[in-house]
Amino acid sequence: MTPEQGPAFAGARTGNHSYSYKRSSLKSIHDECGVFGIFGHEGASTLAYLGLHSLQHRGQESAGIATWDGRKMFLYRQMGLVGDIFSHEVLAGLPGDCAVGHVRYSTAGSSSLLNAQPINCQYAGGDLALCHNGNIVNANTLKWELMNRGHLFQCSSDSEVLLQLVAAHTAPRLHDRVAAMMESARGAYSLVLLGRDEMVAVRDPYGFRPLVVGNLKGATVVASETTALSLIGATYEREVEPGEILVVTRGGRESHFPVRAPRLAQCVFEHIYFARPDSIVFGRQVYEVRSLFGRQLAREAPVPNGDVVIPVPDSGTSAANGFSKESGIPFDMGLIRSHYVGRTFIEPEQKIRHFGVKLKLAAVEATIRNRVVVVVDDSIVRGTTSAKIVQMVRDKGAREVHLRISSPPTRWPCYYGIDTPCREELIAARLHDNRLIARELTADSVGYLSIEGMHRVVSQGSGNGWCDACFSGRYPVPPEAGYSSHTREAKS
Repeated sequence: MTPEQGPAFAGARTGNHSYSYKRSSLKSIHDECGVFGIFGHEGASTLAYLGLHSLQHRGQESAGIATWDGRKMFLYRQMGLVGDIFSHEVLAGLPGDCAVGHVRYSTAGSSSLLNAQPINCQYAGGDLALCHNGNIVNANTLKWELMNRGHLFQCSSDSEVLLQLVAAHTAPRLHDRVAAMMESARGAYSLVLLGRDEMVAVRDPYGFRPLVVGNLKGATVVASETTALSLIGATYEREVEPGEILVVTRGGRESHFPVRAPRLAQCVFEHIYFARPDSIVFGRQVYEVRSLFGRQLAREAPVPNGDVVIPVPDSGTSAANGFSKESGIPFDMGLIRSHYVGRTFIEPEQKIRHFGVKLKLAAVEATIRNRVVVVVDDSIVRGTTSAKIVQMVRDKGAREVHLRISSPPTRWPCYYGIDTPCREELIAARLHDNRLIARELTADSVGYLSIEGMHRVVSQGSGNGWCDACFSGRYPVPPEAGYSSHTREAKS
């Protein structure tokens, strides 16, 4: 966007005053989320609730649903888990046969109802609600330009920048406004928008984050993962293609491709950690891919004298199973996870912080004592949690503890929707030798999957089509100066 484009962005202005904001003073919160939409089903709000429930792993901080009943839009969003937010009474207050919904991932410094989605506005075309999964890497610049034209922002999320760009353009059709937004916004975005008798699903031209389309008795369903389709009995049809604007109206569907990217950059971390194992993501079953990661890891970083392979549940289970099958070392559950501890449970009480890992995991002595234990996890970020897990296993009598990671070393922050610390906090960025990492974690050895081995699994050896920037530092869309990712508290 340039200053010369100002007249085309008049629809969402709040007055004729000129405001001046310093670009450096703007801070955007970046979301890791799940999105859901359904068009043309009388039980839309209930189905949205169920779809969001199946996407709860993608966001545990807040959730929301917007519906359209043919005359007006209804919206309810709240902090907390889907099952706690949406009672029968709340769902009854969300009438209509069209709905979009959102679950939001918890990130440091962003816990606010103002940042919950769907976010909504009224513009020249009527009511509009937007749900966003991803990060916009030039959000600060776009926000600064919009604010200097008189646009007001209600929250700190970069998702509101996208909503403002869509609402402020003067094109008569919603999908043309979305196309104009795509020309300006850079980064990762899988979106679902609900307008007046239409739903629009959008995926950025690089295809960073997943988005799929299904059918439920004639109703169109879109979701971040196929697990949402499975729960409500919808049939999976296809992915929303990178760069596609899928428009759903009473008359049917139509697709537009206004922007093309020089390459695909699907997030490989979706297969490593973020997506649910029963989902199909980027055309592959997640469980199968993770199991193959484990097999490849066993070939690259074997533990010849291992007695038992144990996963760090739940995200390490699939890879540990694959490691066991490839190596011939028996698989067992040596760590048991508590499912009653939220991701941010230990933050408020300083007195119990040192109990953090023990609140979430417990070691099984019968599986571990007097054995050479291979602990398989999906990734290491800071290393603090990994060190506590190693010590926990040692405390139960393990003779040796060998840590195996089913992804390459995380050496770079992600800017496209997986919230990670700054580079100085990443253990593999500080310590480039696995022996030094093992020493810091007090493990007998540490072994990672190689970048080449990872690509061999996900794309038969080719690095094309995937974003591996958190491992390689090769960013498909470089972030603007001053852009930073926010610390993820859940994975350390």
